[in-house]
Amino acid sequence: MSAHFGTRLRKGAVNTTVAALAVAALAASQAPDVTADGHGRQTAADTPSAAGEGSGIGDSATGNSPYYTDLPPLNSPNPAPSESSSTTPAATGTTEAGIPATVLDAYKKAEAELAQSKPGCNLPWQLLAAIGKVESGQARGGNVTADGTTVSPILGPVLNGVGFANISDTDNGAYDGDSTYDRAVGPMQFIPSTWAWAGRDGNADGKKDPNNIYDAALAAGHYLCRYDWDMSATSGMRSAILSYNNSTDYLNTVLSWLEYYRKGTHEIPNGTGTVPDNRSDDGTGYPPTSPSTPTTPGTPSTPGTPGRPSTPGKPNTPATPSTPTPTPTPTPTPTETVGHLEDAGTASLTATAGDAFTERISTRAETAAGQAVAKVRIRFTVVGDTDATFTGGESVATIVTDAKGVALAPALQAGEKTGGFTVRATVLVRTLSALDYRATVTARAADALARTSSTALTCTAGGKFADPVEVKATYKGAVADKVAATATLIKSADDTTTNDKGPYFKDAAGNPVRTLDLQTDANGLLTLPELYADDTAGTYLLRITTTGGATLTVELTVTAAETSTPTPTPSESESTAAGS
Repeated sequence: MSAHFGTRLRKGAVNTTVAALAVAALAASQAPDVTADGHGRQTAADTPSAAGEGSGIGDSATGNSPYYTDLPPLNSPNPAPSESSSTTPAATGTTEAGIPATVLDAYKKAEAELAQSKPGCNLPWQLLAAIGKVESGQARGGNVTADGTTVSPILGPVLNGVGFANISDTDNGAYDGDSTYDRAVGPMQFIPSTWAWAGRDGNADGKKDPNNIYDAALAAGHYLCRYDWDMSATSGMRSAILSYNNSTDYLNTVLSWLEYYRKGTHEIPNGTGTVPDNRSDDGTGYPPTSPSTPTTPGTPSTPGTPGRPSTPGKPNTPATPSTPTPTPTPTPTPTETVGHLEDAGTASLTATAGDAFTERISTRAETAAGQAVAKVRIRFTVVGDTDATFTGGESVATIVTDAKGVALAPALQAGEKTGGFTVRATVLVRTLSALDYRATVTARAADALARTSSTALTCTAGGKFADPVEVKATYKGAVADKVAATATLIKSADDTTTNDKGPYFKDAAGNPVRTLDLQTDANGLLTLPELYADDTAGTYLLRITTTGGATLTVELTVTAAETSTPTPTPSESESTAAGS
């Protein structure tokens, strides 16, 4: 027992030392907004509360499942080679610094994609590598196929509330093979309910598979960046890591590996990486690699030493009856006291395509008697055929109710798809009626159109107009971009049917067309294609209309072609004079 205790103690001391160095290095290399205590731990004031409660952070990606606690060596790895040349030979270094080839490629591809889609996040691939190391030992040492799929499923323990969180099944066993409880799945250890909205297709095979390192790495990157946290600032990185698994020990372990990988790493063949030994749960309840893989029988326990026989009591001495200890009545959790959800004064939810909704959804958790319930997690889900999302690009957000029992959902961002959709509010881990909010996205609109030039538009019959028709669309004085418009050559101001003569546009085949469907550009400008004139002279009208009711009528003039009078020849002049 003493030897075992000493091992654990030394391990804890190393953990503290390395974590302190990691936090110090991170604070020195990033924005100076981190405080740490003497052991390198984040101070309580800087750390979000459990499961993101009170901070607006949603559920953790892993359901706070166990993780590997092994720390990197104290000695730095050899520097990685420059990535500017693909011909540079791979660096060598310690075994722990090596990352399996396919796994490393997945991390770097995820970093590149996020640099394009969410540049403000500044996500380094080394952070994904650090999380991948802590969650699965880099997909169990890179035990993946050529396309990045794990050779056998990587499953966390059953989240049945015995030593872990209690998360009932959300995927009908599709990902974790368990139709009763959820389990974290894959190399980045996503719980199915989180994967349902956070999953990504990182290898472009048309599937979102948590067991594929390309899909899982990209999903992890988007998950970390979902609240526009900036990974170049320590506070942003800290918040992101804690949202993945809300544990200060987890944070320090990930930061240790992050700094280790930043100092240099190298590629190793798939399947040759090392798998960590120690887990935050000491291995209790953690399953084998695959459900079908039998566990190795343990060593039978050593029989205990027989105890001494008990000393018989004095005869005829009645035992004193013991006073039964009353069983304490368990105090219900806040969630258990919720009777229903109520709208907390949400106004009409309407936005123009591409714009942010000005109103936010507000929901109150109440008891059956109508009293507010604080510290209850409310999940808001965007439902329906829409591309609208919450700020950050996600369709699901989990918010904890405040002291007044109110949860304020993140702001909604309208996409380009118009029409109605629903935002559904539900109480986590309780079966209660959902509260639905109806939202509407309207088409982009303009209420005014004006030509950008006052030049008269004229053309000779059979020719081409020299000047293009360009107009600018506005809505309430602001630029109206991406607004649908129709340009039609009409018969007259009173007859708006399409004209069958006069000026015309040309289609791709060069055929005359007199009606076009268009869209304003980012500056609200609408530049029409070239206009041609047939042989009919006259004054014609071009009418432009937009979504929102803006209308502009432009006058076009077609003049008759000039006819030259032939000059008489000398002989014709003489014969005319003789005749006279």
